[in-house]
Amino acid sequence: MTTVDPALSRPATLTSRSDVKAVPFSRLVLVEWRKQLDTRAGRWLLIVIAIVTAGVMLLMGAVGSGDVSFEAFLIGTTTPLGMLLPIVAILAATSEWSQRTALTTFTLEPRRLRVIGAKTLSAVGSGVGFYLVAVGLAALAHLWVVSFRGADADWDVTRLTYGTLLMVVLWMIGGIAFGLAFLSTPMAIVTYLVLPVVVSTVALFVTAWADVWPWIDLSTAAAPLAVDPDLAVEMGMSSGGEMWAQIATATLIWVGLPMAIGVWRVLRGEIKTA
Repeated sequence: MTTVDPALSRPATLTSRSDVKAVPFSRLVLVEWRKQLDTRAGRWLLIVIAIVTAGVMLLMGAVGSGDVSFEAFLIGTTTPLGMLLPIVAILAATSEWSQRTALTTFTLEPRRLRVIGAKTLSAVGSGVGFYLVAVGLAALAHLWVVSFRGADADWDVTRLTYGTLLMVVLWMIGGIAFGLAFLSTPMAIVTYLVLPVVVSTVALFVTAWADVWPWIDLSTAAAPLAVDPDLAVEMGMSSGGEMWAQIATATLIWVGLPMAIGVWRVLRGEIKTA
């Protein structure tokens, strides 16, 4: 008669909670970053950004005398980023709800705040990466017009470089914030694109609030970052501490508030399969 060892027939069990290893945060970030490329919408959006950026540079360098500074090229390359890159962040933020994978994601990583952090960090990383590529393309375009079109070399863009980088970071965090606040890709994209336009249009007609808008509208508050400090003063823009205070206040409205709503919705919301 064959005997069976009771120890072998007993199912394996974990001896302590220390045997359960948490998902590393770096892995969560990589997974969230891959989600930006795995979907057809995300891939095509990145392709559109690349095509639009290349087309803008080609037009700027080929039309007219070609005497275009590095600063002008950089503004031209970052403009498509400001318009389209936040949509990549929105798609990343709403992927669990648009693809109906929220139950899978939060089963593998129940700590929802870590998932939100991974989404935000991966979106910021993508924004910084694309911005560095835009700087490189702007430099190549300026070298092209200097070498072949007789333009004067002009590389003085210190303030514009760090100022625009800061705006790219805020744009990406804002995209994540709007995506989490609505948990719906169409609603988040439409609101993110339309609402600032409405606010800016109202600001043009309500002149009595001209001094208030820089404290409310993020684009108006951050406009001095894209110009020379002396030129900003001549144009009547804020500078120094007042400028940073306006940027901070507008960021709280356009980034902090929707992020707080989004975090609350994700942490408190019921996760469904459909």
